[in-house]
Amino acid sequence: MTTLEDVTKKRAEPSAEAAAAAELVRLAKEQGLSLTGPDGLLKQFTKTVLETALNEEMTEHLGHDKNQAPPERESSNIRNGTRSKTVLTEASGHVPIDVPRDREGTFEPQIVKKRQRRLNGVDEIVLSLYAKGLTTGEISAHFAEIYGASVSKETISRITDKVLEEMQDWAARPLDEVYAAIFIDAIVVKVRDGQVANRPIYAAIGVSLDGHRDVLGLWAGTGGEGAKFWMSVLTDIRNRGTRDVFFLVCDGLKGLPEVVENVWPATTVQTCVIHLIRNTFRLSSRQHWDALKHDLKPIYTAPTEAAARAAFDDLADRWGKQYPAIIRLWNNAWQEFIPFLDYDTEIRRVLCSTNAIESLNARYRRAVKARGHFPTEAAALKCLYLVTRSLDPTGKGQARWITRWKPALNAFAITFADRWPGSETY
Repeated sequence: MTTLEDVTKKRAEPSAEAAAAAELVRLAKEQGLSLTGPDGLLKQFTKTVLETALNEEMTEHLGHDKNQAPPERESSNIRNGTRSKTVLTEASGHVPIDVPRDREGTFEPQIVKKRQRRLNGVDEIVLSLYAKGLTTGEISAHFAEIYGASVSKETISRITDKVLEEMQDWAARPLDEVYAAIFIDAIVVKVRDGQVANRPIYAAIGVSLDGHRDVLGLWAGTGGEGAKFWMSVLTDIRNRGTRDVFFLVCDGLKGLPEVVENVWPATTVQTCVIHLIRNTFRLSSRQHWDALKHDLKPIYTAPTEAAARAAFDDLADRWGKQYPAIIRLWNNAWQEFIPFLDYDTEIRRVLCSTNAIESLNARYRRAVKARGHFPTEAAALKCLYLVTRSLDPTGKGQARWITRWKPALNAFAITFADRWPGSETY
């Protein structure tokens, strides 16, 4: 029977890892070694671990331990000394190691592969820093300052360029057949093409029928996009498997509403209500924002289109002379504003919200602001892709998103029952 004393003793006993670490620290103190630094304990420990692992791999490859070859072995292959190389690690900077060799040259190490000069964690650090908007020069300086390691800008460029093939595969991956909604928005970046100029990069965020949010792709524009550009973007999405979209939500993107019908005839184009309201405030004095907010609410919460029109007429009567640009803004957007008024409150709520794009754009803007400007359009796309790649690593954000969309998806299933996958008409 286990006693309280046994339990207490068990708890008091350190783990094997903790005991080994304590012994290493003790030996380091005895020898006057620092824990970190060029000749510190951590660096020596990393060297020992890597070399031990490589020797274990060699033993497995040869089938016998060092100096203990069986008398009757099938192969005459044996160890043949070592070769020196230096690898860059994420914890200890540059670490010199001795890699074992075999006489026949058939040994292929895995923990530190042939011609490998960086452990995998280093590449992930570089990609993470690049996604945060740091330049190759700033990343190089970061490694010199934090790890005492010299990593050239050219090496960092090669590391980040390794994701280009991955990015191409991502941009061509198959998509869902049906999306409840696709939100399209732009992030403006500065590109140095002869001279620094603003360039829009468009992101399409799809919400699937089970509530998953996904960035469908990134497309670079010039700022003067029209029907031809949007036809190519929507055709790209359709060719990757998307046959139907219930709502496409955008913000005054010229030429986009006209081509949606050609690609997805049943799709409803909905202007982003939050952007429409924000643009209203941009055209007015701050002292009138509260009053305008009060007069705008009856428009976008109206139960019918007729009620919304009546509320808009009241807005025009009160503010038309002082802010004619606001009235013109709403008149121009009216046909793309009113569609969502025909639907359930839950559907209205998710279409009005910009949660689908705002959190993503915040991450994009942070990286773009940190970077300042990009040497090429490809560099900007690479940075934004790496931001996309690093989104929600724990999956908690996706779980919250699905929970928030559940009521709306139930309403979608009823409203669009004839277009839901599995229906007779689908």
